[in-house]
Amino acid sequence: MMSVRSNPSPAAPPPQEDAWIASHRRLLPHWHSVSLSHQHSALPIPISRVNQFDASRLDIEMSAMLKEQLVKVFSLMKPGMLFQYEPELDAFLEFLIWRFSIWVDKPTPGIAIMNLRYRDERAMALRGNVRTGLEGRGLTAAQKMWYCIAAVGGQYIWARLQSFSAFRRWGDSEQRPLAQRVWGLMQRIEGLYKAASFGNLLVFLFTGRYRSLIERALRARLVYTSPVMNRAVSFEYMNRQLVWNEFSEMLLLLLPLLNSSTVKSFLHPFSKDKSSSSKEDDSICPICRASPTLAYLALPCQHRYCYYCLRTRCAAVPSFRCSRCSEPVVAMQQYGNVVEHKPRSQ
Repeated sequence: MMSVRSNPSPAAPPPQEDAWIASHRRLLPHWHSVSLSHQHSALPIPISRVNQFDASRLDIEMSAMLKEQLVKVFSLMKPGMLFQYEPELDAFLEFLIWRFSIWVDKPTPGIAIMNLRYRDERAMALRGNVRTGLEGRGLTAAQKMWYCIAAVGGQYIWARLQSFSAFRRWGDSEQRPLAQRVWGLMQRIEGLYKAASFGNLLVFLFTGRYRSLIERALRARLVYTSPVMNRAVSFEYMNRQLVWNEFSEMLLLLLPLLNSSTVKSFLHPFSKDKSSSSKEDDSICPICRASPTLAYLALPCQHRYCYYCLRTRCAAVPSFRCSRCSEPVVAMQQYGNVVEHKPRSQ
C-alpha cells in the first residue's frame, strides 16, 4: 500500500524589522496613563487614633507638671495672690510649649513620645504624589501663628471673660439687660462650640484625622515621624495597667453604695475572737467609737451605745443588728432605767 503523506502547514512569515516600534507606539499612551494614575494616587496611611489621644493627654499632664513647679516657686508669696492670675499662668505655660516646639518645627513633648508630627495637609492635597504617606512639609509660619492665637490666646480670653462675667454676676436677673444678653450669648457660643467639638470627635473616630477643631481649621494633620518605632512598654504591662485601672474605678463607684454596718455584721460571724473584743471595747460606743455621754443599752444583748447613735440607726434601719454581736435590736433602755422600745418604720 502506498502511504499518503500530508503536506505540512506553511510556516508563519517572520515579523518585520520595525514591528516592535509600532507595538511600542501603540502601548505607550496606555503605559503613560497607568503610571500617572499610580503617581497621583495618595497612599492611605492610617494613623493610630489612640496615639493621637495619648499625645494630647501627655501634653496636658506636661503642662500640669510645669504649673506645679511654677506654683512652688511662688509659694512664699501672699496666699491667694497667684490664684488671681491663674489664666495668665496657664497661657504663659502654653505659650512656652508652643514657642519651643511647634514654632521651631518640633513636636510637643506628648506628640514626640507618640512618634508623631504636624504636617500641612494643604500642601499634600496639591502635591498628590505620595509614596509612603509619611512625607510632607511641616506647618507654615501662618499656620503656626494662627495655632498660637487660637489655642493660647483664645483659651486665655475665654477663661478671663468667664471669670469676669461670673464675678460681675451677669447671669442674675437683677442685672442690666445688656449684661444678661451678653451672658446668654456666651452660653450659646459655648454650647455651639461643645456641639461642634462633639461632631468633630465623631468624624475623627471615623476618619482618624484632625482631633480638634483648630487642627481641622488649619488643616494640620498628625502623621508618623518615622515608619519604625520601638515600643518602650510591652502590651502585657499595658493590659495589666488597664485591668487594674478599671477595677479601681469600679471599687470607687461601688464603695460609697455599701453600708458599712451591714458588711461588718456579715463578716462578724467569721471573726475568731468575738467575746474578747466585745468585752474590751464595751466601755465605748461601737458606732462613734467614743465614750457614751448618754448611755443606752441595746436589748436583748445589753451592749452600750450613745443614745443618738442607737436611736438614729434603729430609725434608719428597721432590722438593725448590734454592731458587736450581730443580734437584732428589738428595744433600747437607758443605762439603769426602764425599757424604751425601738421605733418602727412607718
